Amino acid sequence: MTALLITAGAIVVLAALALYARYLWVRRGTWSVRLANKIPVHSLYWREQHRIAGDIHYVAIGDSAAQGIGASRPAHGYVGLIAAHLRRQLKPRTLRVSNFSVSGSTIRMAIDTQLPKLAKTSPDILTVSIGANDMGAFRRDTFEADVRELFAALPAHAIVATLPSFYFLPAEKNVVVANEIVRSVAAEHGFVVADLYRATKRQGLWGVTTQFAGDLFHPNDRGYKVWASALLSPVDERLAQL
Repeated sequence: MTALLITAGAIVVLAALALYARYLWVRRGTWSVRLANKIPVHSLYWREQHRIAGDIHYVAIGDSAAQGIGASRPAHGYVGLIAAHLRRQLKPRTLRVSNFSVSGSTIRMAIDTQLPKLAKTSPDILTVSIGANDMGAFRRDTFEADVRELFAALPAHAIVATLPSFYFLPAEKNVVVANEIVRSVAAEHGFVVADLYRATKRQGLWGVTTQFAGDLFHPNDRGYKVWASALLSPVDERLAQL
């Protein structure tokens, strides 16, 4: 009798897990469409921000995370949080924000589309967080070549971030290798490295369950606060030099 009850209980648990997995899969699809529709909204927001003059110029290179996709609004992404922090620190000076990031961008795409814009500016503060979209078809030699080309075009005061934790294999294994490359090439250039990987990895199961948007890929407002926390210290160090 006891064995029968245990078996029945196990079946119920498995059935519940299967239903929950299906729910997450359907929800993920719905959210993916919803967030894709947000891309032009976020892009417009950052173009408008770019037009606002300021005494200190903050530039961001990145992908959809830098655009703030997954957040409740563009300003609640990590670039927006950094900008808000800088404005508080700068008073009475003002801040200009140029977010050159593009949703879906790989490192190669950033080289082709974002670096030309960077070359026309002289940012006082520059954050670079990109590479997550390279993990799907990751090849170490290609990734390293692209990182080297990107980093070679950055100013000496650039703040580069490691890739965030993907938490689960096989992507997490690629992220670890990618971050070894990021740290190594950054050291060659003397760049300050913001350890985004450590900041996200330490969130553990809490981060997995509470810090992602419904597509299970992009951070939500909580997640972007963690991203910003990894970058704020080096950003403040750079600001103190200005």
